[in-house]
Amino acid sequence: MGAEVYKNSYDSLVPLTKVYVDLNAIAHNVSALKALCAPGTAMMAVVKANGYGHGSVAIARTALENGASFLGVARISEAVVLREASIDAPMLLFGDAHPSQIPWLSAHDVRVTVTSLENARLIAHTASGMGKKIKVHVKVDTGMGRFGFMSISSRLDQTIDEIMKIMELDAIFVEGIYTHFANADSKEITHAGVQIGRFNAILDELESRGKKPAISHAANSAATIGHPDSHFNMVRPGISIYGLWPSHDMKLNKVFLDRKDTVLNLDAADMGRNATALDFDAVDVEGGAAAFDPKSFYLEPAMSIVSKIIHLKSVPAGFEVSYGSTYVTSIPTKIATVPIGYADGYSRLLSSRGHMLVRGKRAFVAGRVCMDFTMIDVGHIPDVASGDEVVIMGKQDKEEISADEIASHTGTINYEVVASLTGRMPVKYLRGDSMVGNLSEPE
Repeated sequence: MGAEVYKNSYDSLVPLTKVYVDLNAIAHNVSALKALCAPGTAMMAVVKANGYGHGSVAIARTALENGASFLGVARISEAVVLREASIDAPMLLFGDAHPSQIPWLSAHDVRVTVTSLENARLIAHTASGMGKKIKVHVKVDTGMGRFGFMSISSRLDQTIDEIMKIMELDAIFVEGIYTHFANADSKEITHAGVQIGRFNAILDELESRGKKPAISHAANSAATIGHPDSHFNMVRPGISIYGLWPSHDMKLNKVFLDRKDTVLNLDAADMGRNATALDFDAVDVEGGAAAFDPKSFYLEPAMSIVSKIIHLKSVPAGFEVSYGSTYVTSIPTKIATVPIGYADGYSRLLSSRGHMLVRGKRAFVAGRVCMDFTMIDVGHIPDVASGDEVVIMGKQDKEEISADEIASHTGTINYEVVASLTGRMPVKYLRGDSMVGNLSEPE
């Protein structure tokens, strides 16, 4: 049998490979995360990186409809997209803002992160020249080592002094203060407890002076799920909104099932030893078990990537496939071509490692992933034909290829798998099995 080409492949201008996002899954995840928090706890939905590849506008709207009240972005361009879509919810820009960005941020009510006194003075100078008062959130580095005011005991007094000076700047209103965890998703969570303690020390000192900001937040996805003592009055989940677990250990329910060796349940002697080792003043972190209940809590992955076979050929044993001829068939088989490649965000590291789903069965990636196409070996799949649906990520019948599986083949994390999609594949939105309209347009 010769080459068989899917005749309808070029009858439409719509690409055959599409990303599908189930907004019902997003709604479930936001609601489930919100339910872990005490009444009155606000939620900032992190929609940076185009909503982790899912489309920031649709995700932001869905999150806001289901319990979130704040949005978080990492680039001013991400804030622009949301504001141009008529999303007017409070928004925080992570990282330093350049003074040249302040006019737009102020005009569109986007909160700015302040990471140093110098940074705050530059922002204040620009805002003052505009006759504006800009809202900021002060970032505290409690152990991530990326941005923010130092919180180790030897620098605590200096940090408090600098935060107080920021609060005295006429053109700045300190609305919030926050920190970020380095490894709250790890089974060994002593360091997360250290970070919570350092953050609490700063909050307590500010409160004693009557200067504690209205909003305090620290909890990323892992901490929202497993560290209720880090919730403060706002949580800040990202990856979990999209139905993905922050780490493999958490997905397997290993992190918070047994609290005996965690910082929340260490006896006083153990707490003291860990405090000394990590330059941390021991604090009372009683609070009992985590909010995470593996019996009832679950996350629902929202994204799937689906394509079609556009070319199918029968080949003999010894047939070489793709660049470098790294895949050689051992028996007569069928090779199918699928229109997805590394230019779409399908990693070249999946070459001769990954799988796709066809007719409910796994098909091995045959040879190297190309820029625009990938070949799969489908000789073992009965009745396979050109035009058959191919699931690159997601479920088909009883099989599933998850972002975690793809990450395991490429030596990375599920965050990168979804956030690395290049935008060449259109994103289509569903509510369950029903397609919904274009949610990227202004309302």
